[in-house]
Amino acid sequence: MDGAHDMGGVKDFGPVVTEANEPVFHSEWERRVFALTVAMGRPGGWNIDMSRFARENRPPADYLSKSYYEIWLAGLETLMAERGLVTREEIEAGKVLVPPRPGVKPIEPAEVTPAIRRGAPTERTPPAPALFEIGDRVRMKDIHPVTHTRLPHYVRGRLGTIELNHGCHVFPDVNSLGKSEDPHWLYTVRFDGNELWGKDGDPTLSVSVDAWEPYLERA
Repeated sequence: MDGAHDMGGVKDFGPVVTEANEPVFHSEWERRVFALTVAMGRPGGWNIDMSRFARENRPPADYLSKSYYEIWLAGLETLMAERGLVTREEIEAGKVLVPPRPGVKPIEPAEVTPAIRRGAPTERTPPAPALFEIGDRVRMKDIHPVTHTRLPHYVRGRLGTIELNHGCHVFPDVNSLGKSEDPHWLYTVRFDGNELWGKDGDPTLSVSVDAWEPYLERA
């Protein structure tokens, strides 16, 4: 979806400032939010793209006022509330107020770390031959999906060249709806700096973006 989270190439936010020796988590609560989001995915029945959409699908003022893991927490609250795993009153109170929903099996604490390390492979059997080959010139479609998407706005409508074919993978735009994985071929597409940023762009710069086949059309 189009939203405040898609900040690539957006002006007036200043440069990206890196933190020397940045830790994975700055506070213990961030570690807990990450673990809870992963742990609740199984009893909650959501996948990674549904989780991402829950974090992105909020008003710009709300999104931009939160830190990274505050956004994760807000997304987790939304996912759990939508599925009846917690009420808004319980979130406000910070404690259980009603009996847990029956039939929901919680993940054990000892299972969380192995689940994170194992991940969830996304490669699938191709439903059809790939439409593009390495070296093909393609144009990113100028579309505006209403779901979660991995198509950044700054490459939409731009010309690029296929660099790599990663095989066939779960398609995030459909997977975020929780109805189908709808696998498609996944490519890396390289864009020249001038194509993305115009005549004032750095001609020595190139940007590579991973893009699913439905995002592409022949140049």
